Amino acid sequence: MDSNAPDKLPGFGTTIFAVMSQLAAENGAINLAQGFPDFDGPQELRDLVNHHLNHGHNQYAPLAGVPELREQVARKVEALYRHDVDPQHDITVTPGATEAIFCALTAIVQPGDEVIMLDPSYDSYAPGVLLNGGVPRRIPLRGTNFTVDWNRVADAVNPRTRALMINSPHNPTGSCFGEEDIEALRSLVRKHDLLLISDEVYEHIIFDGRSHLSLLRYPELAERAFVISSFGKTYHVTGWRIGYCIAPAVLTQAFRRVHQFINFSTNAPLSHALADFMKKRPEFANELGGFYQRKRDLFCRLLENSRFGFEPAAGTYFQTVDYSRISEAPDSEFARELTIRHGVAAIPISVFYEAPPKARVVRFCFAKEDDTLREAASRLRAL
Repeated sequence: MDSNAPDKLPGFGTTIFAVMSQLAAENGAINLAQGFPDFDGPQELRDLVNHHLNHGHNQYAPLAGVPELREQVARKVEALYRHDVDPQHDITVTPGATEAIFCALTAIVQPGDEVIMLDPSYDSYAPGVLLNGGVPRRIPLRGTNFTVDWNRVADAVNPRTRALMINSPHNPTGSCFGEEDIEALRSLVRKHDLLLISDEVYEHIIFDGRSHLSLLRYPELAERAFVISSFGKTYHVTGWRIGYCIAPAVLTQAFRRVHQFINFSTNAPLSHALADFMKKRPEFANELGGFYQRKRDLFCRLLENSRFGFEPAAGTYFQTVDYSRISEAPDSEFARELTIRHGVAAIPISVFYEAPPKARVVRFCFAKEDDTLREAASRLRAL
């Protein structure tokens, strides 16, 4: 191939999740790197898929998604966040949350527009901005608790700023917004005409009595936001690749104009199955936090006598740990060595930064069977 062939993402290689999962497979390591469960979703949900596969739901779903599924999402949002959304005009089902994030960016970002994001930020954010001719403005989170420096965010806003991307519960750190963050965000949008892209795919995985502070709870934020979530994360079926975006009708119109030319529609039988399951088992999502908190607590307890340092995650199914008492190697090198020599795969945090700090931190996924976590922790305690 011509070495001068155009490359719209110079400097970006294969995503770290694919790299570390492949390395884990090649070395027979326990994969605590990529964020997926090693157990299946509910049997009842999987049975519903078989039902719809055999009852005429195998053709294209509508552009916006199966109506019954959008209706169930609207009911959930009203019950949890007291926010009334129109399933016809405000909700779009997508093939995964990553596509929804890209559609939202493509819908609003013009060449030269700046989009503020908070580092460490999920690895699809910046490429989505760049592919649309925009400019990522990356503001690092503060300290080991990964809090937002809202003064620094405010200082970054300028006439070219188009949007702010936020993510709570936060991947990769497991931190969560508090009311002080919402108030700071409210103050910011009152002063500036900003749009918001809120990645809330871990909305139901939050611990220790906290409430998820979705932007949908706050009318002045919801009216300018794309709020994105994931059925795959909620129902332990990440391989189904189904997510959704909630936005006011005018933003949804722009979103759908992009979505129709990327994928047009989302898997029909899986969507019908999810709609039925949400109707039959509305409590399932509300029980998810407790389910994963038990796994977080188990994993943290198993690591108590190790040389890793950590504070238990506030949300998500990820636990960050400091390995500075074990090695002085950079995190990418340490994660590789951990996988090859010690049989446990992790994700280095530095890949989520524009300018990585010197901290020695990696991320583990604890969305695993308890026996998997016990074996992984046994290997980690040996370091």
